[in-house]
Amino acid sequence: RLSLVGSEMCIRDSYNAGLLFGDDTLKSVAVTHANTTLCNHFRPDFTSYHLVDYDPADGRVRRKETVQGFSDESAWARGQAWALYGYTMMFRLSGYECYLNQAENIAGMLLERLPDDGIPYWDFDSDRIPDDLRDASAAAIMASAFVDLSSLTNKPEEKGRYLKMAEKQLRTLASDAYLARPGENGNFLLMHSVGSRPDNHEIDVPLTYADYYFLEALLKYSRTTQTKPNNN
Repeated sequence: RLSLVGSEMCIRDSYNAGLLFGDDTLKSVAVTHANTTLCNHFRPDFTSYHLVDYDPADGRVRRKETVQGFSDESAWARGQAWALYGYTMMFRLSGYECYLNQAENIAGMLLERLPDDGIPYWDFDSDRIPDDLRDASAAAIMASAFVDLSSLTNKPEEKGRYLKMAEKQLRTLASDAYLARPGENGNFLLMHSVGSRPDNHEIDVPLTYADYYFLEALLKYSRTTQTKPNNN
């Protein structure tokens, strides 16, 4: 059973460990993981399944389903965020063009489907939209990935679109609608994330990783857009 939840971190850690220890086996694990996910997790429109169940005996795909999304065939928002982040990261680490192409295709899908303020509903295919919950954590992950992708893409027209969406998401997250006042919200930064609605767990609450990727995205955006000093 291979889930997008945590896949990005597993791939990153394996790849970085391989580089650190000079062990090509660990790098191979990361690349194989990414390639297997690319082949089996994605639909023709570049939305992703949440969970793929593989037969441990022969690797055959037994079923594709969800755990935290609206339905097996829906686009769970944080899963789409992990997909964008993961393949952007894998291109940055490996330089393999197939990962860049995948990241760009996922980004294109998101740009078409995100609400005007850039903050996704917890699932893009929820039957309660527009009266359903948003997921700040998914937006923060996407924003961080969009900043990175804007620096990696070879398509000038897309570079601006990615960075513009990242800025929109960050500005919305930094607004009163999502940014908590100091001392409130359990001392978390962001309000309004969704852990697992089907399990009625972590519903409209702050989440640690929402804050983490929000700060990461802010730092990346600042470094990407800051004006270099004039030394003359």
